[in-house]
Amino acid sequence: METKNYSSSTSGFILLGLSSNPQLQKPLFAIFLIMYLVTVVGNVLIILAIYSDPRLQTPMYFFLSNLSFMDICFTTVIVPKMLVNFLSETNVISYVGCLVQMYFFMAFANTDSYLLASMAIDRLVAICNPLHYDVVMNPRHCPLMLLGSCSISHLHSLFRVLLMSRLSFCASHVIKHFFCDTQPVLKLSCSDTSSSQMVVMTETLAVIVTPFLCIIFSYLQIIVTVLRIPSAAGKWKAFSTCGSHLTAVSLFYGSIIYVYFRPLSMYSVVRDRVATVMYTVVTPMLNPFIYSLRNKDMKRGLKKLRDGIYS
Repeated sequence: METKNYSSSTSGFILLGLSSNPQLQKPLFAIFLIMYLVTVVGNVLIILAIYSDPRLQTPMYFFLSNLSFMDICFTTVIVPKMLVNFLSETNVISYVGCLVQMYFFMAFANTDSYLLASMAIDRLVAICNPLHYDVVMNPRHCPLMLLGSCSISHLHSLFRVLLMSRLSFCASHVIKHFFCDTQPVLKLSCSDTSSSQMVVMTETLAVIVTPFLCIIFSYLQIIVTVLRIPSAAGKWKAFSTCGSHLTAVSLFYGSIIYVYFRPLSMYSVVRDRVATVMYTVVTPMLNPFIYSLRNKDMKRGLKKLRDGIYS
């Protein structure tokens, strides 16, 4: 079989999308358009509320505002192209466009995970070492943590895309997914992908598992500290400050672990599409609700923003 390298010899790939049923394309377009608009509007409101209320100028909300911004970027990399494909008959994405989408998808997703880890560290210091909070989480350290998160994430994405660009592809150029993700693209390669899979798994473990382990360690320390609080009211107050963050972490990492931490031989098109929709579309849409519905400070900030708009 003749092997072709898509970087030079073809126009690109075809994205199979969520469904090949023509009758489902317009309903899916409407559903995902609404979800995208809710995601953008909700996260923009979170950002505006935080920066318009001086009482929300704290490290936790600094990271939350950047998480909201990353969520907007994250979904924008994927959903607009998905919406176009729902109404298109070809669903073509160029080779370069596929690599660009893959790069920014991984960069924003990894930055999300590091921001979630930074927020866990913030809760760890606030609950376990409150007297040192102002020293550890000072205004200089937080931007440095953000810069480090972005730098590591973009270097990871660059390495992964360079690795993918070295692969060759056979006659089939249909990606059985709704965007250019690593596993579906690897499945198309005619090259020996065993070494690539090993590098991908090892590097993914280093980049994604590190912030996850940081979150686990932080919450183990928090649990030990909270259990030492004598009063039930004190325990509840301490745990209540972590509830929103734990919910967001569970949604984000639950689906990511399911999709990425399995051998390529166990890859399932349908199940992975559903799990991927969870962390690429659903979680960014739900985050503004998760962080505002049970958060009195955010409710106050949003109310102040609303009053400022209508006054």
